[in-house]
Amino acid sequence: MSAPTRPTWIQRIRYTCGATLPDSMRDWVLADLTGPGATRRYLMRFLLPMIPVLALFLLVPGPMWMGWAMMALLFIPLVYFTIALMYVYRRHRLVKHGLDPELANSAGRARDDAVRSDYERRHGRG
Repeated sequence: MSAPTRPTWIQRIRYTCGATLPDSMRDWVLADLTGPGATRRYLMRFLLPMIPVLALFLLVPGPMWMGWAMMALLFIPLVYFTIALMYVYRRHRLVKHGLDPELANSAGRARDDAVRSDYERRHGRG
């Protein structure tokens, strides 16, 4: 029987919390961290669990706008730092799973190569 290539629900929850998946799932991890929708998945994993915690501010006595303002005071910097540390997090997860950390920037590198080749084609440097 071959090893599974996709994580079970329990493995996914553990993976989301920072656990390392077996080596047989490296392709899945690579697709999860660098494939289409990786940014969306990353943001959802970090930001959605914080909404119920921040919603506790709505229970503070006083005007409703004050609870929303307190939530925003914490949520906006959380979004900012989550986006700012995305590349660092991806590199860390790739290294943790035994993959090359340079794969975290493969989409940007491919985009830069396409721009460079287009420039060289248009300006006769190829």
